[in-house]
Amino acid sequence: MSIAAPSNPREITLRGIILGILITLVFTAAQVYLGLKVGLTFATSIPAAVISMALLSAFKDATIQENNIVQTIASAAGTLASVIFVLPGLLMVGWWAHVPFWPTFGACAVGGVLGVMYTVPLRRALVSQSDLPYPEGVAAAEVLKVGMASRAGAAEGKAGLRAVVWGSVASALFAAGSAVKLMAGEVSIYFRTGAGATGIGASSSLALIGAGHLMGITVGIAMLAGLVIAWGIMVPLMTSLSPAAAGVDAAGHALGIWSKEVRMMGAGVIGIAAIITLAGLAKPILGGLKSAMETARRSKLEGAVIDRTEQDIPIFIVGLVTLLAMVPAGWLLASFLQGGPLASLSVPLVAVGVGYILIAGVFAAAVCGYMAGLIGSSNSPVSGIAILTILGAALSVGMVGRSVMGPEVAQALIAFALFVTTVVLAVAVIGNDNLQDLKTGQLVNATPWKQQVGLLIGVAAGSCVVPPVLELLNHANGFVGAPNLDSISDQPLAAPQALLISTLAKGVIGGNLQWNLLGYGAAVGLLLVLINYALKKASNDQYSLPPLGVGLAIYLPSAVITPVVIGAVAGYIFDRAVEKKAGGETAKRLAVLIMSGFIVGESLFNVALAGLIVLSGKGEPLAIANTLSESHTMIISLVVGIAVVWGLYRWSDNSGREVNA
Repeated sequence: MSIAAPSNPREITLRGIILGILITLVFTAAQVYLGLKVGLTFATSIPAAVISMALLSAFKDATIQENNIVQTIASAAGTLASVIFVLPGLLMVGWWAHVPFWPTFGACAVGGVLGVMYTVPLRRALVSQSDLPYPEGVAAAEVLKVGMASRAGAAEGKAGLRAVVWGSVASALFAAGSAVKLMAGEVSIYFRTGAGATGIGASSSLALIGAGHLMGITVGIAMLAGLVIAWGIMVPLMTSLSPAAAGVDAAGHALGIWSKEVRMMGAGVIGIAAIITLAGLAKPILGGLKSAMETARRSKLEGAVIDRTEQDIPIFIVGLVTLLAMVPAGWLLASFLQGGPLASLSVPLVAVGVGYILIAGVFAAAVCGYMAGLIGSSNSPVSGIAILTILGAALSVGMVGRSVMGPEVAQALIAFALFVTTVVLAVAVIGNDNLQDLKTGQLVNATPWKQQVGLLIGVAAGSCVVPPVLELLNHANGFVGAPNLDSISDQPLAAPQALLISTLAKGVIGGNLQWNLLGYGAAVGLLLVLINYALKKASNDQYSLPPLGVGLAIYLPSAVITPVVIGAVAGYIFDRAVEKKAGGETAKRLAVLIMSGFIVGESLFNVALAGLIVLSGKGEPLAIANTLSESHTMIISLVVGIAVVWGLYRWSDNSGREVNA
């Protein structure tokens, strides 16, 4: 379907900016909670596009390009929130007791601006002149086209808004069932395997079911493989080699070995998979940069008038903004060190930090941008990039501070490495998002520079939300591994990615990193890379087993991964069931929006619950005394969860037929 665009369509409007910012604020809060709870985030472009179309349909002069700007602004929420994969580490190492607004805002904003600037020169090579599939960018464009092209599209837009609302309300109520103690928060079973032990768990979370549906069957199968490797092979074997102490039950034995040893091997899998991915991207990235510079040079020499749909932010402004951004970056790093044990090393450390942000940021943004085109921004190797970034940052700053090393200095160096990594990660994820959005824009005849400006607006809005939501959750719940001196609840959030990153930083600078476990994981990762290569070659790229997905499933708790796998399988079954029916494609899109609503509703409920915890001073302000046993609450969770998912899938199927009737 092609979209005819006027020579100067309505794109950046005040109403579009306001709507985009409002969606960004809501989705960023949801993403921050989800990332801290389970270590996963999701792309927000498609639900943002649907909400935008449904609301802007009230205006007769609304254009597809204006809706595209709204989703571009809001897409920052799905990516910038990934900085919480690192930031809680500063609480875990005891450097911060509270989350300060300005340093956190600054790290997000500076990194986000650089992420946009670094990927502007890559647009022609990796978007306009590339055959990369950009699955999420193309999907967002199709949603926009359908919504604007016909009356049926307008009806689908309204149905899509209802889908997001239904999904959000259902998941919020489901989460409330756990908060009032009528439903179990987790269903699990652990058992002995001779001298060893193992088991499996599953969180009662519609958000994770939704995340699995959105990730798709390929990632779902990879995560299932990771579950089998971790809990079917590694945990039973390693618990057998380390018998349980007296009085330790099967759950304690299995979880203890997994948390101390197996998940570090999972980090090794993620790390080696990321390294091999980066090595394979060196040639196309360098080729893309060369092509972009050659295109710019030729256009200048020939004096050609560049079409609106090929106009980026001018390269001079890109370079100037990049250089100017180094000033607040240096100021942030210097302020971070001020008054601490590293004050005497402030100049060399700031120089190393700024240089690392500049160089590692370019590399990370280019790699993540390319991967967004290849497999989509949700599946981009952000975890692997974070692992490699913290290892490089810790080694770099550790060399500077080695001459004055002591307990206080080591803590400060670890914190500084984490802060630098936060900025680089913001660069990477926004670079990832920029190219995905630009692909959507290309397909709907948008103006690239206006999208790039829109994403900068989204970065500013998201940067304002991350600090207060993070501090609210810190005060209400706290995080596993942190002192949590001021936290009210005794149920801290897992923040699994931040726990890994801070553990790696402490290990590198303290000299006690378990390299042997990382090495074993890397060996498993190499084997998985070979299996994935053979599988793709044998099936002509029809099937794959992404090693990063397997590694994440080894590293993250089974309680997180199991519902994600269930969601992926359920989504696959639903898509196959409706694909040949009338309105099947519409039903698929509505199901995606319901699953997005699952994530938003549950996450926002829990952010609101954190606010209630702070206001009431009670760790469980909604809990109701009852006589239900644990097994009863587990059964209630299973029955209600199955009924809600099945009912809303059926609603999607029926609505798809009605829209296309």
